Amino acid sequence: MRNDMQKDYDLIKQYQDGNSAAFDQLVKRHLSNSVGFFFNITRDKMASEDLAQDVFYKLFKHLKNFRFESAFTTYLYRININAANSWLTRNKWKNFLHLDQTQDRGEQDTSLEKEWVKKELWDAISRLPKKQRTVVMMRIAQELPYKDISKITGMSVGTAKVNYHHALTSLKEWLSDE
Repeated sequence: MRNDMQKDYDLIKQYQDGNSAAFDQLVKRHLSNSVGFFFNITRDKMASEDLAQDVFYKLFKHLKNFRFESAFTTYLYRININAANSWLTRNKWKNFLHLDQTQDRGEQDTSLEKEWVKKELWDAISRLPKKQRTVVMMRIAQELPYKDISKITGMSVGTAKVNYHHALTSLKEWLSDE
């Protein structure tokens, strides 16, 4: 991990010095993780790729000003979380109205059922308050420990755990009602 951090540091320094190939290396190293993170939330390959592309476009524009106050991966997680929160907020009306729900015609395809359960879960997650939603996304989509969530969000480990607990309580209540 330390070696990757150093490599990210070196690549960012090179990019800040005008070497655009260094940015390409950062993209190669981190793009698939971002796409995977977004796919776990959107369940849509195209949307997850679009979100990741937007994140790396923002990085391309703003990485010249990166001040190395945190690890690059922490910075990237924050940007991913902000993009995911924006996407969930933009698509909340769709989630509430289920406009993209496919009609059940009696097929016994359990994979469709499993996808629907995942969709229901993410629809419910999108209804959570922002702090709770952020912690849940990082725990579920990225499988991050509370220590890492604490570093990325700036909240204490205890606060992250409390937010996660409250989120799970709300999700269980909402999902059992539906």
